[in-house]
Amino acid sequence: MRNWKFNHIDFSTYPGYEGKDLGVFWSPEKTTIKIWAPTAKMVELRLYKDGVRGEAYHKTNLQKKEKGIWDTVLTGDYEGKFYTFKVNDGEWLEEVPGIYARCVGANGLRGMIYNPNTTNPENWVYDNGPRYKSFTEAVIYETHVRDFSIAKNSGIENKGKFLGFTEEGTRSPEGVKTGIDHLKELGITHVHLLPVNDFVTVDEEKPLEKYNWGYDPMHYNALEGSYATDAYDGRKRIVEFKELVKALHASGIGVILDVVFNHTYYAKESVFNQIVPGYFYRQKEDGSFSNASGCGNEVASEREMVRKYIIDTLKYWVEEFHVDGFRFDLMGIHDIKTMQEIRKSLNKIDHGLFLYGEGWAADQSPMPESKRAVKRNTSAMRKIASFNDDFRDALKGNHGDKKSKGFVSGLGLREEAIKFGITAAIHHPQVNYGYIETVQSAWAAEPDQCINYVSCHDNYTLWDKLKQSLPKVSNEELQKRVKLAGALVLTSQGVPLLHAGVDFCRTKGGNGNSYKSPDSVNQIDWSRKNEFIDVFEYFQKLIQLRKNHPAFRMTTADSIRRDLNFCTEYQVGVVSYCLDGKSVGDSWSKIFLIFNGNKVEVEIPLPEGNYSVVADAISINEEGMEIVEQSVRVDPVSLKILVQAENG
Repeated sequence: MRNWKFNHIDFSTYPGYEGKDLGVFWSPEKTTIKIWAPTAKMVELRLYKDGVRGEAYHKTNLQKKEKGIWDTVLTGDYEGKFYTFKVNDGEWLEEVPGIYARCVGANGLRGMIYNPNTTNPENWVYDNGPRYKSFTEAVIYETHVRDFSIAKNSGIENKGKFLGFTEEGTRSPEGVKTGIDHLKELGITHVHLLPVNDFVTVDEEKPLEKYNWGYDPMHYNALEGSYATDAYDGRKRIVEFKELVKALHASGIGVILDVVFNHTYYAKESVFNQIVPGYFYRQKEDGSFSNASGCGNEVASEREMVRKYIIDTLKYWVEEFHVDGFRFDLMGIHDIKTMQEIRKSLNKIDHGLFLYGEGWAADQSPMPESKRAVKRNTSAMRKIASFNDDFRDALKGNHGDKKSKGFVSGLGLREEAIKFGITAAIHHPQVNYGYIETVQSAWAAEPDQCINYVSCHDNYTLWDKLKQSLPKVSNEELQKRVKLAGALVLTSQGVPLLHAGVDFCRTKGGNGNSYKSPDSVNQIDWSRKNEFIDVFEYFQKLIQLRKNHPAFRMTTADSIRRDLNFCTEYQVGVVSYCLDGKSVGDSWSKIFLIFNGNKVEVEIPLPEGNYSVVADAISINEEGMEIVEQSVRVDPVSLKILVQAENG
């Protein structure tokens, strides 16, 4: 019986390979096949006519070459045929499509030989996403392919599919815009998609029987078939995902992919372990799989061919699918050098690709934290951002405790943590880090390294969290708090990320971990947009406010330290500050923001001059709603944004 402990192996002795030709590549005359399997004694290729069933109609052995490479050439046209590899390293391993499979049949059981030129939509060569001078100009909307369109009231025909993002003119029964028209109406700049690469837990032959977010990877270079209209023909999912990208790009919206390189769903049975046992995973001292992911294993990003694989995969998604960035799940498991090399490699293709991730792990790792891409090491990874969970928890309370409260739910003494988010987690002389429970110091070097958010797919939606921590509060009062949280996220420095549907009070019925809950829990209920249309319009105006005014999206830490000043005396439950708009080229020379999380009204003295109120808890009007001087009253659970009047 195979020993799945690896403490007797020094993986650093395995040969590396620098070539760009690993995988299966079709041409009309021949198909070339090359895999890296340094421990193999024999590698067998099997060909099939079907992607799921039937016996192999042809078997052949690959030839061993230098640097752990095995290859062969199939003469003739093999387009549409399916394949697997079977490795013998002293005993036979399981049959798999290989780690570089780019096109697969149903449930990823077999790879598919295909002509990539047949997968390009019309005018694909001209497709490209939006690019910005600074990532702080982005407003990201995080969603799940199935959630986005599966509800009966979505008005979308291709429910739960990639093509659901391509349909224009869709409406809910109440007549509000849904789908891609909603995204354009809201004004976001990027859609962040939960994993779209091939994952395990949804049966692609019966896609509606199970639900999953997709953080259970099987193949990293192939797309998930349950999101395609035909899971059996691997080319369909490629074509339809490209149509999704093209439709969003045509609407001026970038596409960011959630990538899960930190672990695989299977450990012993994974594609990696069936080609090169043990190499792709970290081990404990006893040789067993370590588990910083909390999912049974963790990928050894620091090893040469693992790092190469990750970089090759990311480059493939950029070059083949024109995606605009990546979000790294549990980025804190990856080593810093790999993240730096990813940035360096992708810069050679496009400096405008946005990279960010979760700066933490789920459990202990044998790799010391000082070498990993955790939040505290963000400053060592320029042009890579981390999620600001310190700001998230300060806004609404601890993510795991449904009864805990934060600033927008009326908890005092969270002001310094709110200031930490407002200043994009960079060092600011007016932030007292000793009063922030979750951090000891700033962790971002520049504002484009900080993702500010109040909710995402994980944990409770903002609405559900507020409802559970404030069970006696009316819906009208909860809406005010949602608006206050949205205003804080969208006017703060850094990069704002919104959970899809937060703009109309999305609920999952109080479910705090819906990763495999049914569509009835996870689907976006588009009727809520009509029910909470005032909240939607408020978020819409906040996004436009941010776009119109560079003072809310400064591009350097020096600008924030110089031009953002906490200019009033401290009050419990109140955060207020001044922005020097003129210094950063804003049409507003002086901006004054006040956020009141208290249950009572507060009166705040104003700097000298007359001020025009452009935003409060109910509405936003850049033309101004009233003129005030000397002081301003701010309602409970509310805000005021004021601009120095021209005659002030």
